[in-house]
Amino acid sequence: MNWDNYKSIIQEVDLPILKQKNIKLSVLREDLIHPKISGNKFRKLKYNFAEAERLGYKKVITFGGAFSNHIAATAAAAKLNNFEAIGFIRGEEIEALIEQNPTLKFAQEEGMKFNFISREDYRLKDSEKFLNQLKIEFPDHYIIPEGGTNDLAIKGCEEILNDSCFEYDFITTAIGTAGTITGIINSTSKNQHVLGFPALKSKHFDEEIRKLAKKINYTIIDNYHFGGYAKVSEELINFINSFKETTSIPLDPIYTAKMMFGILDLIQKDYFKPNISILAVHTGGLQGIDGMNKLLNKKNKTLIQ
Repeated sequence: MNWDNYKSIIQEVDLPILKQKNIKLSVLREDLIHPKISGNKFRKLKYNFAEAERLGYKKVITFGGAFSNHIAATAAAAKLNNFEAIGFIRGEEIEALIEQNPTLKFAQEEGMKFNFISREDYRLKDSEKFLNQLKIEFPDHYIIPEGGTNDLAIKGCEEILNDSCFEYDFITTAIGTAGTITGIINSTSKNQHVLGFPALKSKHFDEEIRKLAKKINYTIIDNYHFGGYAKVSEELINFINSFKETTSIPLDPIYTAKMMFGILDLIQKDYFKPNISILAVHTGGLQGIDGMNKLLNKKNKTLIQ
């Protein structure tokens, strides 16, 4: 697989509020970069697979939850690059539900094998003891961390912005593990400012970014997480459906919808000066919509269209 053959496009958004406030908003469609390895996961995996190959590995291990974008993307990338893959999945009870889980079913169809571990053990996955034991049991496997974030992932995320992106005043992105925003910060021009929208409650993002980023031209906007990771509301679901109907751009409920909701709310509240331009990075994750709709359907809630 030649990772460099895949490029993203920029799509301008046309909404009445943007004309009213005299602001240009565009979306960097990283969700379209590859049909199976979407958005920032493509960027994070690119150099990890290259490093695994360089070191002589042909098998990978990684970690994720039942609806993890990273698990789905790693499974697809492994197959395309002729690797074997094992996913350590949080929650032993999930094993009986693979057929009902669109993410795990897809990953399994791509050839990934699973190890389901307890939530208690999963919390230890980054500990030295756990990783040392993993290396003993699977000595021929290259280990990719949960979410894919490491130095190689940040290197890949530094390639998200292309030459057409540097004309924008603000770059925005959702935050999950802070790897994507760090790569974006590192690649911005000196006149650009990055806004990060966390998808979960955490006080540690600024600390993590400052450890890894080469610049401090960013602001964390932390009041659009809708209650925490994987939490949604009727308001957010209605926003996703309305935004797609108006712009033709689908948003995932965990990351990009919260970011876009926040951007438009800030525009409404005059956070931005007139005549500025904003580029919102669409980090993908659309595969998670099917899983979210299953949960919403069980609760008789509005579905994502």
